[in-house]
Formats: sequence, structure tokens, C-alpha cells
Amino acid sequence: MRDAVVVEAVRTPVGRHKGALAQVHPVDLLAHTLNALVERSGVDPALIEDVITGTVTQVTEQGANIGRIAGLVANLPPTVPGMTLNRMCSSSQQAIHMAAQGVIAGDMDLVVACGVESMTRVPMGSEWGHWGKSIEDKYEQISQGIAAERMVADYGFSRTELDSFSLTSHQRAIAARESGRFAAEIAPIDALDAEGKLQRVSEDEGPRANTSMERLGSLKSVFMEDGAITAGHASQISDGASALLITTSEKAAELGLKPMARIIARAHAGGDPVAMLYAIMPSTRRALKNAGLSMAEMDLIEVNEAFAPVVMGWSREFDADPEKINVNGGAIALGHPLGASGSRIATTLLHQMGRQDAEFGLHTMCAYHGLATTTIYQRLN
Repeated sequence: MRDAVVVEAVRTPVGRHKGALAQVHPVDLLAHTLNALVERSGVDPALIEDVITGTVTQVTEQGANIGRIAGLVANLPPTVPGMTLNRMCSSSQQAIHMAAQGVIAGDMDLVVACGVESMTRVPMGSEWGHWGKSIEDKYEQISQGIAAERMVADYGFSRTELDSFSLTSHQRAIAARESGRFAAEIAPIDALDAEGKLQRVSEDEGPRANTSMERLGSLKSVFMEDGAITAGHASQISDGASALLITTSEKAAELGLKPMARIIARAHAGGDPVAMLYAIMPSTRRALKNAGLSMAEMDLIEVNEAFAPVVMGWSREFDADPEKINVNGGAIALGHPLGASGSRIATTLLHQMGRQDAEFGLHTMCAYHGLATTTIYQRLN
């Protein structure tokens, strides 16, 4: 039986909106990451059989199949093909699934799964047109922020609980950054600052060391008058890229590569496109069933912090140990560069699994239109 293993995972630092990576073209962000992936793994780039890229806003600088364009800009031979997909926020997690499926099926032996998004240069939603009256007649059209407000009401979360969750995300991310935990997964990148001077960017910009319950408590709701959700409870608009190299155990041994982990379960699900944020529940259940494992057996868990109530609600549904969830912070602190987030979170999870000798890791994230994707990894000794 063929399997799918990850042999390398790398990412750029995550830049704030209009921050350190604002002057970097998204093609160059991804090309830099692809080069770092090849360099760190030591593989012959000519052996790579596809570059599968997740990108959400596929217009202007991120249009025309950015996965192929970035591969051409990177140090990959033109014989390496590339494609770009969109499953909204979980796009690059879906890229991981497609790469795994390709190697398990025997269609390919060595594949890159990656993602990129420059939300500064290509604003979120700039590709949206009018979807037509048919969908509006069938489903109420609301923003994810309103869906998050409704989720807060469904679970009865208090403002204090929301603020406390967000504060923990920042505190964990700051601790991870200051202790150097992210260093092994980040490929520093040179970028021009606002004054046109070249700077080396090697750390995530998002985590705020000066945040507190008082600061979070002073923020106003942003989606509803007298609502619960503030900017402090939402993922940050960000720029970044990330990539994983996926092959089989047999091919890894042949090439002298050491697997980080095996991908043992993949699942996706759809749910109510209005409630929008709940599909991570059936997606997670399906992945656990496919793996033949329980939540209690998961050593580390990553749930994308699209909004605080998403992770809080998921944790309540599965009675999951909060000390296992997003141990290095999440998108509220680190940022959420849409198409890059799935592979960024996977990269962080896999490196953390290695650090603490964790056997099983679970990664799930919700996506717009009521979608979700879940992956379970098993670390290999």
C-alpha cells in the first residue's frame, strides 16, 4: 500500500496588512518559499511532478495560475507543472489533500502542496462579482462576521470569554516567537520597507506583546451594533506563503529523505452556507472516523482562528483539551493570509509535533460558504 508522507515544510514570516511584506509581489513570496523548500529538503527539483497551490483571491497579481508562474520564477525547471485551486480559507489544506491523493494513487511520487496570499496587494473580495438572484432567493447572504455573531449567541459565549481566548492566542504566539520555536519553519525573506530600504524579515508581525484584557475589552464591536465580535476576536488580514513537500515512504527512503509525518486521514465537509462556520464539526468527525482514532488520542490540535467562537465552539463540541489546541497561538495573533493559511498551519503543527514527540496531530479549518477541511497526521520515528 502506498502512503503519503511530508518530508519538509516551510513558510515565510506572516506579515501584517500593509506591513513588512507589503512590497513583495505574491509571485515572489511563493517562489521564495518554493526555493527554500527545495534547498532544505535537498531534492533535485526536476523530480517534482506538480506544484499544487491554494490561493483565494485569484485576480490581478494572484491571477492566471499563480502556482505555475511562481514555479517558473523559482529555481524549478519548466518541466515542473503547476496549478492553483480555491477552496476559500482552506485552499492550501486542500492542496495538501490533493498532493497526498496523487502520491497514494500512484499518479506522482513527489509533489509540492503550497499556498500564497498577499491581502495587502490583492484585497480580499476583490474577485467577487454579483452571484445572481438565484442564490439570493435560496440563501440569506451575510458576512462571516455576522455568522460569528450568531455563533456567539448559539453557544452563549460571554465577552470576557472571547477576550480571554484572544489574549491567550497572542500570549502563546509571543512565547513561541521569543523562544525561537518558529525559527525552524520560517524562511526569512528580504523585503523593501515603506522608505524603500531593504530589510530582512524573519519573524511574524502579528502577535501583540502589549495586548491585555483591558485593551481587548475596550474594543468596539465591528459587525453589529452592540454585538460581541470585535477586531480582537477575528483573524488578522495578512500576507504570506507556505509549502510542504509530499511523497511516499518508499520514495523518501530511496531519496534519503526523513519523513516528518504520515498523512493518515483527510476529510472535507459542507454545511449551512448561512451559518457558515459549523462545517468543521462534521469534517472533524469524518477525519477521526477515517483514521480510526478518537479526539482523546490527538496530541496536538490546530483549529484555524477565523474568529474566536469558531475554536471555542469546536472545542466544546469535542470536549477537547484546550492545552492541546493552538499551542503556539493562532490566526488571531499570527494572521490569516487566506490561501496560505492551510499549509502555514500544517507547517507549524508538523514542526511542533517533532519538538514534543507527539504521535498524532489534527488540523481543521472552516471556509466561506459553509465549507471545512480536516487533516490528521501521524509522526514517524
